[in-house]
Amino acid sequence: RQDRRRKQTPADQDFAAELVKYQQEIERLRDEASQSREQLQASNEELQSTNEELQSANEELTTSKEEMQSMNEELQTINTELQTKLDDLALAQSDMQNVLNSIEIAVLFLDQDLNVRRYTERATTIINLRENDIGRPLSDLTSSLQYPELQDDARHTLDTLAVSEKQIMTRDDRWFSVRIMPYRRLDNVIDGVVITLFDITDTKALESSLRQSPRA
Repeated sequence: RQDRRRKQTPADQDFAAELVKYQQEIERLRDEASQSREQLQASNEELQSTNEELQSANEELTTSKEEMQSMNEELQTINTELQTKLDDLALAQSDMQNVLNSIEIAVLFLDQDLNVRRYTERATTIINLRENDIGRPLSDLTSSLQYPELQDDARHTLDTLAVSEKQIMTRDDRWFSVRIMPYRRLDNVIDGVVITLFDITDTKALESSLRQSPRA
C-alpha cells in the first residue's frame, strides 16, 4: 500500500508551532479571564455586603434621627413647661413683694446661712439695706436698732425653731417689736428665718403716759 501522507515541510512546521503558540496564548487568556471573573465576583460580593451594611447603617441612622427628633420635641415641651413655671414663679414673687410692701411692715428674709434673701421697703427705714445687699450676711448690715444679739437670736431660732420676740429701742428713740420665726417652705422644709419689725412707739408712749398719770 502506498503511503499517501505528505512529508511536513518547514512551512508546515512553522504553522504548527504558531498554532501551538496561539493555543497556549488562548489558554492563558482563558485563565486570566477566569481569574478576573472570580475577582469580579468576589468584588461584587464585597460590594453587595458593603451595600447591605450601608443600608443597615442608614436604617439605624434614620431610626436614631427619628428618636432624636422625638427627644427634641419632648425637650421643647419640657422647656416650654419650665419657662411657664418660671414665669408663674416670677409673677408669684412679684405679687408677694407687692403685698409685703403694701402692708407697711418691715420684714427681712434670711436664708439658712443668715444671708439676706429678700426684704420689704419698710425694712430699709430701720436696717441699712440696698438692692445689692441680697446675699450679704446679716452680720454685715448696720441698723438703728440697739440689738447687738440679733444675729445670735436668729441663729438660735434657726437651730431650735423657737420663735423669738423682743421689744427693741432704736437710736432715734423709736420702739419695735422684733419677732424672729423659722421660714418654712410649702414642703415643710425649714429654709431660713423671717424677721418682722412692728413699730410700737405709740404703744410704748401710751404705756409710759398711763404709768405717769396720777391715780384717781
